[in-house]
Amino acid sequence: MDLKLMRKALIGFFVAGLALIALAKLIMWDQKPAVETVIASSLKSVQDQNRLSAFAARFVTVVSSRQSQLGLSAEKTMIVPGMVRYEVDLAKVKQSDLAWNEAAKTLTIKLPPLEIAGPDYDLSAVREYGSGMVLMALTDVEKALDAQNRAKAKSDMLEQAKAEPMLRLARDATVRAVERSFALPLNAAGIEAKVKVETEQ
Repeated sequence: MDLKLMRKALIGFFVAGLALIALAKLIMWDQKPAVETVIASSLKSVQDQNRLSAFAARFVTVVSSRQSQLGLSAEKTMIVPGMVRYEVDLAKVKQSDLAWNEAAKTLTIKLPPLEIAGPDYDLSAVREYGSGMVLMALTDVEKALDAQNRAKAKSDMLEQAKAEPMLRLARDATVRAVERSFALPLNAAGIEAKVKVETEQ
């Protein structure tokens, strides 16, 4: 996990900690706060967290582009490593997305769809190979090849990130993180409850 993700994770734990502190104050006045009070407090903490990035993945793409001019040709190949983050905008979660089933003691939460952020390229690890140095020296073909390769690299990396196995891993990680955000305050308040999180496919 990179430093940005570590900072986001720490912020998430900090926000959850604030929610628990707030609930502890409630418990001091009322031995067992109402379920609705705990859920509302948890929702506010989750919304304040804004964006949750519970999963990130690293990919490598290999792309090539070729151009011909003046009877000459040039080709460049790039090997590009990069990282994408799978995020959910928690600020979009509304009260209407939460449903408490008293009989089953279950809180159901509907999350907005996952969003893919990035890719963020590891520029220090990019490798380039090419041919046609004469044409590159005489024209601006190299710039055109670089632009084409960058566009291809982004498209290919996002395509890899959208593969169902990766999306499933990202959804599972997001579900677990949100479940904890609501289950911990409920448990701390002495409320026996299950938390079920649903995400859009």
